[in-house]
Amino acid sequence: MVASIPNTIHPFGDEDSSKRRQILDGARKVFMDLGFDGASMNEIARAAGVSKGTLYVYFADKSRLFEAMVEDEALEKGKLAFNLDPERDVETTLREFGRAYIGQMCRPGGGSSIRTVMAIAERMPDVGRRFYENVLAKTINRLADYLQARIEPDDLAIDDCVLAASQFLQMCQATLFLPFVFQAEPAPSAERIARVVDSAAQMFLATYRAKPR
Repeated sequence: MVASIPNTIHPFGDEDSSKRRQILDGARKVFMDLGFDGASMNEIARAAGVSKGTLYVYFADKSRLFEAMVEDEALEKGKLAFNLDPERDVETTLREFGRAYIGQMCRPGGGSSIRTVMAIAERMPDVGRRFYENVLAKTINRLADYLQARIEPDDLAIDDCVLAASQFLQMCQATLFLPFVFQAEPAPSAERIARVVDSAAQMFLATYRAKPR
């Protein structure tokens, strides 16, 4: 098991942060192109435009560099803006949320990080766990919080909001995510995403919309 990565940002200011970003960008390309096993520190240093010595100043080995890249990816995905204002109506919110979520998950090139993490998760379970907790679980919990808020106005009748949120996201992925992540199909069009997400919203509301009293 790989130990949790320490804070690798050095106290040298903006120049240091920029260099770290340069290394992570180069590492991302190599890991996405070659996978974890195929990537080497030499290849990463070349892609990042730094010396191998500089690379080791920032990251002790390939595993720690890969962990930092995954954590960076998680932070970027966490910045995706969802309008989950509890005052917004449920149907509009679900449709917009689902389209934004699937658009991010299935964007061109977007499946590479997920495939790479899936391939390495058995050997590096801490990496897989953190990716799940910081990317997937956070998104589920954000949607669950919104659904919980909509129970009060009697819009929804849900006993387990985390389960309901997970179900909605899984329905949004239907026929889209798995073919994309396994490279059986290209990234889906916005029109196809909208069609699947609209169907998911209809099914969700048919199950969880509160019955009139």
